[in-house]
Parts: sequence; C-alpha cells; structure tokens
Amino acid sequence: MTTLADRHADTTTRPGTRPGAIALWLLFTAFMVFAMTVIGAITRLTESGLSMVEWRPLIGALPPLSEAEWHRVFDLYRETPEYRAIHSGMSLAEFQQIFFWEWLHRLWGRLIGVVYALPLLVFWLRGAIPQGYHRRLLVLLGLGALQGLLGWFMVQSGLVDRPSVSHYRLAAHLAVALGIYVLLVWTAFDLRDAAAGRSRGEHTRPGLRRHVWATLGLLAVTIVWGAFTAGLDAGMVYNTWPLMNGAVVPPEAFALDPAILNAVETRGLVQFIHRWLGFLTMLGALAACLRCLADPRTGGAALAVGAAAIVQVCLGIFTLLEVVPVALAAAHQAGAVILLTALLVLVRRV
Repeated sequence: MTTLADRHADTTTRPGTRPGAIALWLLFTAFMVFAMTVIGAITRLTESGLSMVEWRPLIGALPPLSEAEWHRVFDLYRETPEYRAIHSGMSLAEFQQIFFWEWLHRLWGRLIGVVYALPLLVFWLRGAIPQGYHRRLLVLLGLGALQGLLGWFMVQSGLVDRPSVSHYRLAAHLAVALGIYVLLVWTAFDLRDAAAGRSRGEHTRPGLRRHVWATLGLLAVTIVWGAFTAGLDAGMVYNTWPLMNGAVVPPEAFALDPAILNAVETRGLVQFIHRWLGFLTMLGALAACLRCLADPRTGGAALAVGAAAIVQVCLGIFTLLEVVPVALAAAHQAGAVILLTALLVLVRRV
C-alpha cells in the first residue's frame, strides 16, 4: 500500500527538483539567522541599537565614508533621548564603536535577504522547487521583509520620548526572527526526509510527543520573557542566585496596578519569571531526555536536548552573577537557539 509519506516523497523527488540542494540552502540561511540573533544580542547589550537614527534600506548598507558624514550622523544621534539621558558627552570615537554594531546588525539582515531571495529566484525559474513548497518559501520571503519593517518599528520607539526601545517591540522582533529560523529548519528537514523516503510521526507514544511539544512551547515563552528582561535591563537589578538579594520574590513585585502589569513591566518580577521559566524548561527538557534516551531513534537527540538545557541554565545563572557581561549574555542568547534546535530535532524523532 502506498502511504501519504511515499506519495510526498514521490512528488518531492520528481525529475528536475533539487530537494537536497534546497535543504542545504535553507540550513545555511538558518545559520545566518542564528548568527543574526547573536549579533542582535550584542547590539542590545552594548546599547548600540539607537545609534543609527535613519532607515535607508537601499543606500544604508555602507557606513559613513568621510569625516563630514560621521559628524552628520553623530549630530543626528545627539538629538535622541538616549544620548541626552545616557551618553551625554560621548566622543565621536565612542559613537563609532556603538554605531558599528547597529550597522553590522542591519548589514547582516540585508545579506540574509540576498542569500535567501536570489537562490529562491534561481530555483524557481529552473523548476527545481518540489511540489508543495512554493507557498512556504514565499511565506518565508514575506516574513523576512516583515522582520526588516519590525526592526525599524522597534528602533522608532526609542527615538521620540524614551532612551530605549520598547521591550514589547524587542520581544516581537526576536520572536519573528526565531519563527523564521524554525520555519527554515523545519522546511529543510521536511525536504531531506522526503528526498530520502523517510516518514515521521510514526512513534507510538503520543504522551511523549505532547511532552516534547510542551517543552518546546515553554522554551518559547521563556525566550519571550528573556527579551523582556533584556529590554528592561532587568538582569541588572538582582544579581544573586537562587534568592534575589535574600528574598524569594522581589519586594517590588506587585507595585503596579493593575497587578498583571507587574509580570511584564516590573523589572524584578520580570527577572523572577524569566529565572523560573528557564528552570522549568530545563526540568521539562531533562524529563524528555530521560524518557527518550533508551530509544535508538531518539537517544542522540535526547542527549543533545538534556546537555543544551543544563548549559543554558548555567549560562543564565553566571550571566546574572557577573552582572550581564556582553560575552556571557550573548552566549546565553546563542544557547537558547541551540536548545530550540535540539528540541526541534527531538520533536521530529518522536
């Protein structure tokens, strides 16, 4: 009997299609998105994100090339709330340092667009895209364009009357980036599995599937609260572990009215929630690891999930204890994406 997976493999591998090549291209693009999340973290940690107050998608790829142009863009920055409140008195040389990270962040985004759009056009014109994937690849192209607009929407929030970007917009920007990453990786895996004639979803333990999916969902929520923590500089306020300056719950946790706002706007409670969401995610990941370890189909992926979860929690604790140094905090961001990837692989295995 011909199964749905068999029919899907037949259409994917029809003459002229290049599922293997497309999968490699998508995985390379996903790696660039992964690097982009780390560059974005460094940009935020170095307070560089508001250094470029102009949005010039087509002609903004080059940095200032003359001293006069450097002084022009520096003068624009000196009109921003961030300069007046935080960086007043900054020299041109210091401005150039923070400008570099925002410029690199935007340049890398442009490169991702080129690396994705040009091969997509070539594959499309050559008829190399397997049946059923055209719409998905176009959705990814649209999400990339949306991400660029969302990045500028985020920057605008810090150019009017506040010296930092909205942490809600920062979280949305990161969420869309990771959504693009997940869709790239998932589509690449679909292509590779179909080209090899492999099917998925045949595991006989639906409870295990729900467990891994729930852990993945918990990680997603943890990442969002991590963005809130970064956007509010909440990692700077309590730098002890496991207690928060001797308290289980920070004393200002319920200072705002209505109370629900404390979970997303009070720095102490935002950090508290991120801490314990991270710990719960680790427990869920370790439990899934133990349940999957003995099965040869899932053992390797399970081990990767367990190791990534432990390393990620340790990175988070050390980042807090060291008062959020750039290198550790950027590694913590990278660890979140690595754990996300390991969970995606495990989801497919089960």
